[in-house]
Amino acid sequence: MMKELRYTLLSDGSSDRALIPLLTWLLQELLADYAIQSEWADLGRLRNRPKNLVGRIKTTLDLYPCDLLFIHRDAEREPRNRRVDEIGNAIEEVVKSVDVPPFVCVVPVRMLEAWLLFDEAALRRASGNPSGKNPLQLPNISKLEAEADPKEVLFQILRQASGLPSRRQQKLPVHQLVHRVAELIDDFSPLRCLPAFIAMETEIQNVIKEYGWL
Repeated sequence: MMKELRYTLLSDGSSDRALIPLLTWLLQELLADYAIQSEWADLGRLRNRPKNLVGRIKTTLDLYPCDLLFIHRDAEREPRNRRVDEIGNAIEEVVKSVDVPPFVCVVPVRMLEAWLLFDEAALRRASGNPSGKNPLQLPNISKLEAEADPKEVLFQILRQASGLPSRRQQKLPVHQLVHRVAELIDDFSPLRCLPAFIAMETEIQNVIKEYGWL
């Protein structure tokens, strides 16, 4: 019987649930003998949503119990290590009153959208124009973490890929299409050249070894 691993993603916002396909892909790569089950912690629906990270972690563990907890923070303009320290400090507080499963920090540099800017086919399909031939100005993958505003870059590429006239491009629901791009990417391995992605995968590997999941 196949073993099962349940993970929960606690993210900065609702758009960041687009990380789910990426995290599931990584776990399937590293734990081929496991059935991977994912949950996104939808705290925005709560009437009394906790405002600080400690409260958000506690609420997530109460409502979405799991074997592995992913805690996401965009680095934005901060160094990745600072966000990792913030998460670590919050966990130190949480463990004083709650049992905490293994956890992994998910800290894209600068934000999630940087990790979706490499698969031209997925971008074209998500835009609704899979056979489009117009050139797309995709950033060099090795320099994705240097993009000042990857979210706006992704939105602009989706508009270009749609092949629509300029006026209709502005009506394209690009915020919603971010999730579609993530779902359409079959292989995230090209991101293994990025330091933030490497750090996250290494952290996952260390957790797998520590808890004997192999």
